[in-house]
Formats: sequence, C-alpha cells, structure tokens
Amino acid sequence: MDGGQALIRALEAEGVDVLFGLPGGAILPVYDPLIDSSIRHVLVRHEQGAGHMASGYAHATGRPGVAMVTSGPAATNIVTALCDAHMDSVPLVCITGQVPLAAIGTDAFQECDTTGITMSVTKHNFLVAEAQDIPRAIKEAFHIATTGRPGPVLVDIPKDIVDPANPRSAMEWTDDVEMDLPGYRPATDVDAAAVAAAAELIRAAERPILYVGGGILKARAAEALRQLAELTGIHVVTTLMARGAFPDSHELCLGMPGMHGNFTAVTAMQESDLLITLGARFDDRVTGRLDGFAPDAKIVHVDIDGAELGKVRRPDVAIHGDCRLAVEALVAEFTANGTGDADRGAWRSRISGWQERFPLAYEAWQPGQALKPQYVIERLRDLNPDDTIVASGVGQHQMWASQYWTFDHPYTWINSGGLGTMGYAIPAAIGAKVACPERQVVAFCGDGGFQMTACELATAAEYGIGAIFVVVNDGGLLAIRGSQETAFDGRTIDTDMQVPHLADMARAMGVRGVRIEGEEGFADAFAEALQHDGSTVIEVMMVDRRDEIISRVPWIHPD
Repeated sequence: MDGGQALIRALEAEGVDVLFGLPGGAILPVYDPLIDSSIRHVLVRHEQGAGHMASGYAHATGRPGVAMVTSGPAATNIVTALCDAHMDSVPLVCITGQVPLAAIGTDAFQECDTTGITMSVTKHNFLVAEAQDIPRAIKEAFHIATTGRPGPVLVDIPKDIVDPANPRSAMEWTDDVEMDLPGYRPATDVDAAAVAAAAELIRAAERPILYVGGGILKARAAEALRQLAELTGIHVVTTLMARGAFPDSHELCLGMPGMHGNFTAVTAMQESDLLITLGARFDDRVTGRLDGFAPDAKIVHVDIDGAELGKVRRPDVAIHGDCRLAVEALVAEFTANGTGDADRGAWRSRISGWQERFPLAYEAWQPGQALKPQYVIERLRDLNPDDTIVASGVGQHQMWASQYWTFDHPYTWINSGGLGTMGYAIPAAIGAKVACPERQVVAFCGDGGFQMTACELATAAEYGIGAIFVVVNDGGLLAIRGSQETAFDGRTIDTDMQVPHLADMARAMGVRGVRIEGEEGFADAFAEALQHDGSTVIEVMMVDRRDEIISRVPWIHPD
C-alpha cells in the first residue's frame, strides 16, 4: 500500500474514532484514504481549533485526541494548542504535513521547520523520512503520548512518502510493528519503602492536608483518592486542574486553593504540618512566594514525572511513579496496619471554624440589578445534570465557574490551566461533546476569549454538535483590568472593548443565539437551550463589572 493508506490504517489500529483536522496541500494525499475509513473527520475552521477540540476529547475520555493539519502556517497555527496540552499533560497526537523530503531546507511553498518549532512544546516529535516507518512512528507516538506523564506528540509527514503518485510512498504493511524507543522507560511501579515512609509521616501528622493536582485525574485515580481520604479522615484541596477529582459535596473537601482559591483551602495548606502532594507541581498560582508557603509543612510528593520531585519544593518523602498505584499502595498499607493515633480533633475544629466564618460567598443579586456572573453560574448549575461536562475559557469567568459550579464527578471540568489560553472553551467543548454525545456539555466564555475562536461555532452547526456556550459579557478584558488596577494604582488602558452583538454572531454561524439583558427571560432562555438539539450561545449582558474574582491572593513571583 502507499504511505497515506498506511497512516490511516495505523490510526485505526490505535482505536482512533474521530480526527479533528483541516486539509491542505502537503497532507492532502492522506485525506483520500480517510474517505474509506471508519474514522470520523471533523472539519475545523482554524487549526488551533483542531488542537483544542482534540484536547477537549482527551480530557473527557482519557484517550488521546488526534488532530491532522497541513504544513507551514497550519503547523504554526496548532502550536498554541500543543503548548496548552504540554503544560496540562493532555495526551494528543498531532499529524502535520510537510513539503517533500527533497524540498526540505529550500524555503519551499508552505515549508517550515515544524519539528524544530514544536520541540519545546511537545513531549516528543518525529520527522518521518520513509513510508515504511509510518506505522512504527504512529505506534510510538500513541505510546509516548499516553504513558508516563501524558502529553502531546507530533508526527511530521513529508508529502512524497504519502502520495500514491510518488514511488517513495510504496511500502509493505505488517500488523507486527515493533517500537524502537531506547531510553524511554516511564516509571509506573512505586517503591514500597517510600510508600512505607510516607505512611509513617501521615500517621504522625496532626494537621495533614491532601494537596491534589491534575495528575490524579490523568492517572484515573479519583476512586482511590476517595478511599484514601475516607480511610484517613484527611481533608482534600483540589487545584484548578483537579476540580472533580474529589467530590465538592464531600465533607472532607475544602475546594480550590491558591491565588483564586477559597479562604479555608488556602489557610489549611498554610497552617498544615504535612502536605500529601498527589500529582501536583507546586505551581506558582498555588504557592505564591515560596519562602512563605506552608512554612511548617513536611512534604510527601507523588508524581509520575521524576523531574517534578524537588523542582520547586524539596520533599521529605518522594514517590516516583503512577499516582493511582501510589494511592492504592497507601490505602493497602493503612488498611493492613492502621492509620495511627495522632490527635487531629483540634485541626478538624479549626477547619470547621474557617468554613463557617469565611464561606465562599458574594453579595446576593437583587431584582433590577445587573446580573452577577456567580449567580448566572449557580442558576445554570442547578438546571443541569450533576455529571454535566463544563468547559471554560480563561479569565474571571474561569475562576467563577471553578468556584461556583459543584463538581461531584471526575473528568467533568475542562479548562486551560498552565498556559491560560483565551479562546479555549468553544473548541474544547465541541471536542468533549463529540467524545460524549450523550452528555450535557456547557462552556463558559468571556466576551474577549469568545471572539478568538467563535469561528468554530460554524463547525458545531455543520455537524449538529449540541452544546451550550454561555458568554459572560462585561464589555472587555475584566481580569486584565483588575490586574492593571491592582498593580498600577488604578490606572488602566485598552481593556474595555467595543464588543459586537455576540448572539447575532452565533446566529450568523448557524447556531441559536440568545442575548439576555437582565433577569427577565433568564430562566426561560436556559431551559430552552437545554431542550434545543443543536448548540446555543447565551450572551449574558449587564454583568456587574464591580465584581472581582473572589478571594484573590496577590500573585508574587518567587524572586
């Protein structure tokens, strides 16, 4: 067969059911065998959208999302999505077209050094030189993307090795493909001695906190985490990337810590004597100034990536390996040998007192006032099933959604954490809905981020993808304005913007668009959106611009 046929067959062998892409000259030969494939193709409007859709798919399913675009500007357009996935450890496989091998380095039409450009924003990348190597490269790409610490892998394919008109594309298929990855040995098993040492620290701690990051979700360890928390009675904080890893309604859940966290989660970490850190990386948005972060706490740190152990905070016990296996080992240890007799009554009482005195709250909305974004999120939360998948862009609305939606199920919160990519919500929600068509999917957008990727609403319309996109329209970049006001004595410039009628934009792209000016018709608009088969954009106007992100802790770099 030819290389293009081999590429599609290799994807089928990996169980790929959907591919997000945009055809172009260099990758066009691969699109012909795709016509006869079982793989569904979703045609995007912009290559960045393909990457974010693949990311939303991966977040919702745990399986790698797949995107395919052509060379040159298409490859550079998807770099943002690759970097986003790299920062948040999302398994993606991205296939890019490349000019023919003989033309590489000649500044040929739509040529760029794709592997060079993406080296720092992928877990690994390949430039395939022979058609015979395509099946092996694809198998290795999926293996690398999904083992160890997940991440994006890029496979760059020169046009001549997939073009059936070129003799270089001829190859012989075999089902028995051997990988060749010398030196790649991701850790999985955990050291029993380290687990025992961690258990001893936990037994002795009087003020322990389970500090849970997105690695728990990547390891599919939510159930094991719940067993550990209930067995030991230790309270849990869930970072922005871990929302849903532990049920918000659980009595041991303290919610989100960090710069935009609630009082109890932040203070409990600061006052703890032991942080049991599971799949978290001591991100600066959680720690703030390092020399003042949890100064009296010993550290147990579990991570699949050995480079994270000691990178920011030196652990007293480091466990290098899969989070789920480590948590299950701790559960087995405590079940067999007990959880110890440390007196934690005073600690539980202090935490309860903080929760009572400093709840996450906002000034109640009153009829006739501008709608409050927290109120909008709570109302929509109450109208939706509790396993609704929520996608978010980046900005104030992201933090409100994380704070005021109740996440009781894992794998229901999709957002851009590390890179903070505005415009992420629309394509990510589409990818999640493609992955889980039977589930309700709701996306929260700011008016700024909405305009960055609104073109993908046309993708949703064309394929009948039914999600609800809620735009919190405050007429500008409110999070940036708040940061300017805080840092520069109230002086601001160019954060307000003349926003087009976003509901009209949505209708122009073929989806239902509704603008809400106030409380009147508010509940009906959401109820109708829930009953609508296709996608709906609900533009919520007159959001109270006085509202800042609740519990905002100043962001202080370690230096």
